[in-house]
Amino acid sequence: MTTDSVSDAIPQDIVGPYLYVPTEWICVLFVVLYSISTVLHMSQALKYRLWWMIPTASFAGVMEILGWSARLWSSQNPELLMPYEIQLVGTILAPTLLVAANFIILGMIITQVGPQFSRLAPKMYTILFCSFDVVCLVVQAIGGASAARAVDRGTSPTKSQGGNIMLGGIAAQLCAIVVYVTLSAEFLLRFKYNAPFRHVDNCIWEKGSRSMSKNLRLMLFGVGFCTPCIFIRSVYRTVELADGWFGPVITTQRYFDWLDGAPITLAIYTLNFMHPGIWLKRDDPTDHASGKADDEEASET
Repeated sequence: MTTDSVSDAIPQDIVGPYLYVPTEWICVLFVVLYSISTVLHMSQALKYRLWWMIPTASFAGVMEILGWSARLWSSQNPELLMPYEIQLVGTILAPTLLVAANFIILGMIITQVGPQFSRLAPKMYTILFCSFDVVCLVVQAIGGASAARAVDRGTSPTKSQGGNIMLGGIAAQLCAIVVYVTLSAEFLLRFKYNAPFRHVDNCIWEKGSRSMSKNLRLMLFGVGFCTPCIFIRSVYRTVELADGWFGPVITTQRYFDWLDGAPITLAIYTLNFMHPGIWLKRDDPTDHASGKADDEEASET
């Protein structure tokens, strides 16, 4: 065997492709947490007839359950490659679906608050960002499958380009989140300072009459908390893969638990508690007028 082939092979001094043994109780904890959230999301989607929450938040939970169940399997059989491959694909793809849910929710918020304050039309958040999200999902799936095959052959995923493809998909998604946050911040600032970006025909919000209901504020808070959680995970995954498949980041379990498992758990539960079916009901102008009156009363006191 040549020196190059030895360097490309998975290290054998520690049993298993992780180069550590996943902790059983941590895997059980995340499987239980994701299972509860997923059942809630499915129930909420059916109750409020928000069918788009099934292929987004609900399926994200299913993918996380699959990924963490595979890690639980690995905790019992750390030398097996199949559970490693399953958890690799499951935990990589799941957050992409949560990102899509946030894109759709922001568009709905903009529709109700005032589309004239947004640089993009509300529907474009769904069409443009979700389409790009699908592309990132496909790229990550292809990269994950290629990386899994490389691991199965006992070679480095980076050498098979699978790791690089995954890294490209995650980095692209990270850029999409940055653009999404930038546009969201611009929308909120324009709304706050009553600086419309464009004219909208038949808009119920006249200049000087803008306000935001308490329900929309809560929904906006939910999205505002969920997005940084996913962003933290995306940054971690980007650093993890850029560092190499056998580098100190990817082979340290606590980084994965705290910077992937924990943020996505917080994000998915945030959408349970701040569910659009509860807080994003179609408001009428009197609701917003009431919100505006509350703001004026609070400012006077």
